[in-house]
Amino acid sequence: MAFQLGASSSSLPSSPSIHPKNHDVFLSFRGKDVRHKFISHLNRALRQSGIKTYMDGVNLERGEQISSEVFKAIEESRISIIVFSKNYAESKWCLDELLKILECKKTFKQIVLPIFYEIKPSDVRDQKGGLGQAFTKLGKKIKDDIKLLEYWKEALEEVAKLSGLEYTAFGDDESEFIQKYIIGWINSRIVNQTPLSVAMYPVGIDCRKRDIYQHLSIERNDIIRIVGIFGTGGIGTSLDVRDTDKGINVIKHRLCSKRVLLILDDVDEVVQIEKLVGDRSWFGLGSRIIVTTRDQQLLKISEVDSEYELKLLGDNEALRLFSLHAFKKDEPFDEYVDLAKQIIQYAKGLPLALAVLGSDLKGKSTHQWKSALNKYKNIPNRNIQKVCLVSYEGLDNNEKEMFLDIACFFKGKPLPDIMNIFDSCGFFPNDGIDRLKDKCLITIEGGFVWMHDLLQDMGREIVRLESPNEPGQRSRLFFHEDVRHVLEESMGTNKVAGMIIEMPKGEEVISLNSEAFVQMKRLRVLINRNASFSSGPNYLSNELRVLDWFEYPLQSLPPNFHGNKLIIFKMRGGFIRELSFIKFKNMTIMKFSDCDFLTKVPDVSSIPNLKELIAKRCTNLVEVHNSIGSLDLKLRSLRSLDLGHCSSFRSFPEVGCEMKSLTRLILSSTAVEELPLSIGNLTKLDELFLHGCKNLKRLPINIILQLQHFESLGIFGGCTNRVKKMGYDGQSILAIGSTTMEDEISWNEEKLQELEPPTNSSNGSNALQVLNRQNCFQSESNFFPISSFFTMFDSSTTLTYLDLSGSEFVSLPTSIKGFVALIELDLRDCTKLEEILELPPNIELVDAKGCNSLERFPEVSRILEFNGSHIKSLQGIVLNGCDKMHEKIWNYKVPNPSLWKVCMCLILSLFEFYIGCMTLK
Repeated sequence: MAFQLGASSSSLPSSPSIHPKNHDVFLSFRGKDVRHKFISHLNRALRQSGIKTYMDGVNLERGEQISSEVFKAIEESRISIIVFSKNYAESKWCLDELLKILECKKTFKQIVLPIFYEIKPSDVRDQKGGLGQAFTKLGKKIKDDIKLLEYWKEALEEVAKLSGLEYTAFGDDESEFIQKYIIGWINSRIVNQTPLSVAMYPVGIDCRKRDIYQHLSIERNDIIRIVGIFGTGGIGTSLDVRDTDKGINVIKHRLCSKRVLLILDDVDEVVQIEKLVGDRSWFGLGSRIIVTTRDQQLLKISEVDSEYELKLLGDNEALRLFSLHAFKKDEPFDEYVDLAKQIIQYAKGLPLALAVLGSDLKGKSTHQWKSALNKYKNIPNRNIQKVCLVSYEGLDNNEKEMFLDIACFFKGKPLPDIMNIFDSCGFFPNDGIDRLKDKCLITIEGGFVWMHDLLQDMGREIVRLESPNEPGQRSRLFFHEDVRHVLEESMGTNKVAGMIIEMPKGEEVISLNSEAFVQMKRLRVLINRNASFSSGPNYLSNELRVLDWFEYPLQSLPPNFHGNKLIIFKMRGGFIRELSFIKFKNMTIMKFSDCDFLTKVPDVSSIPNLKELIAKRCTNLVEVHNSIGSLDLKLRSLRSLDLGHCSSFRSFPEVGCEMKSLTRLILSSTAVEELPLSIGNLTKLDELFLHGCKNLKRLPINIILQLQHFESLGIFGGCTNRVKKMGYDGQSILAIGSTTMEDEISWNEEKLQELEPPTNSSNGSNALQVLNRQNCFQSESNFFPISSFFTMFDSSTTLTYLDLSGSEFVSLPTSIKGFVALIELDLRDCTKLEEILELPPNIELVDAKGCNSLERFPEVSRILEFNGSHIKSLQGIVLNGCDKMHEKIWNYKVPNPSLWKVCMCLILSLFEFYIGCMTLK
């Protein structure tokens, strides 16, 4: 009879052996029992099946030690077969072989098959019967070596527990038994253990192989499973395996009852999968089909059971692979270390690039390496380029245009902006971007579009080859020398669709010919990152979708430019002053920064798609056109208005109608004195920042806090005037810096009631309790105490972020605990803050960096006492620069000072608590 072989005997090795496998099978047996019958039949059958077998033919004299050659043979074998017979355990030689085999099983994951020849497994396990008598006989001979006897006994017990085969002379014919149960089993294990030849140096293969193995669900023999492997060209999806069956009928008829492994390599068309895999019924149960491709969409169409994306190599794996190709060792030579790291950075974990570049640089001097690196940055290696091009060639024209635009201009940019630009160009990005992603040519991470550096280099090389000798004839310009040549020599043509200008440090000045852009009628993208121009252009293409200009040299744009197709308009620095003619109807982003000559944000009523309006650090900006809040305005898309650090801006316009789209308003460090009551018409506002508004006098806080979606408030930091209070009929105003109470009372009741609360604003469950007229005037001081600000909140407020950084209060009011939705509290640089006695119940982060007067913080004390935080949500308290707290924490007496570091680790792990900049001395 034969026992069923279990999974333990067939498991794949989890790590490569350090020994070469020179033998498929090692045979361990007691010669006088089986050498001339069972073993001779087994050895002959193995060799006839092409299985390389090691069988020792030497008969040792009694007491002789096992040879090192035999130990070496065991180590170099994939499988060990142990034939237990009645006299096996009387041989010291055999038992030493057994110890070595089990050592290799543990160390090298060697497969072990025990065969119980005319004995039972229990005889081996319990050392009884004929084998037990033989073991007892050996024990009497070496009775002084009790330890060795124990080792042998444990080994016999261990091997008897393995799944094996039992042969009985009465039930089985030896030859039939060997062919039926042993040869097939060994063949299957050798195939499983024989790796495909995928690379000279298979660095990083094993961990990815284990991942794929899990996707295959090998343990399931009752299913047919199809697994798709995809990745960037050059990452190693190819396994160098080709299907050679001729025709669908051959596959259907010959494989339908067989368990097969079919690998379809480098598939680029659905029809290839359809014709070769067609239907699962073509294959027997337990079959596995692996499809490798660069196009993830093919796997979705084919409805594979599982998809696996091959990941790029990590830095350590990349360095090892590169070094093996360049130096034939795991690490670079000392003088090449820095250069090798630059190569690793350039290749970004792509195996093909690491192998090609390593081979290319092998045997060359450091000087030659430096020269090659400079060349790679401008002209990619042709062998890498050839592989990467395969995915690009499978794109349609619009997809190619989008890929090249991303490679040249938009890598790392927000996806929504790119989608708007491409949509306006008629590239159909809703389908095309997914296509680029499925082809592994781009990735979307956190809402931004990225691509591998080598794919970017490939795209730019495609553009360079459009006209290798004359840059002005190319579709896109990005290399600084080419840009200078075209602009200074007026060599631009109608073929130029995009240009990015980024000059090396010290070479920023360009002597612009004013006619330089005249011939570029098709220019869609113009981005100037850092160049300064001696003069300005007298013409710009009306095909522009992106105009981003650093230090624009003129006060206005060229008279021909109407910009109807412009999507993104940015100006940084320079002399731009006149924008009254702007009619950019398709624009979504308008951004000015450091434009000191800009005095007014123009009428934007003709820009219905505007989403972001930003004017930062424009120190002479004094006015925002009333169209921002005009009743006539259909500005339904504006989400963000940022006028931060426009130090001359004083008057925020009335909001004459409900604006449902604006969610973010930044007026930090402006000269704004008050916000109108009509601010309540910003019904979707969730962020308001007023830091550093030194002239701020009045703020309709009650109306702001009643906004249904309000989450983030930054108000006190940098407001040097103290906060005063007043209120009329439940309408509260924070008045900041008025000289007398009479000034405040001059805001009469009519003024306070000018604006009816918005119809959809919260007046129910989200209503905020505010100061009424009675309690507003009970204070002996004219000044609005900060504690009163916190009493405006009840348990239903939606505020999740509160920024009080730079405030001058001494104690954080205990009423802060009423902010039940607050998850982040910013108290940075509150230099007079001495105590934080309470925290909100759901707080996650408290940032008290720079609060150098802080010395009382009970929550920190609770944690240090190991009672834990009573606030389960608390993840971090930042105390950088809080010297008094640092001293207090250091002097805190823990029960056992010698366990201080252990205790701190315990706090960090159990409570996820971080005390910034607290270094244990």
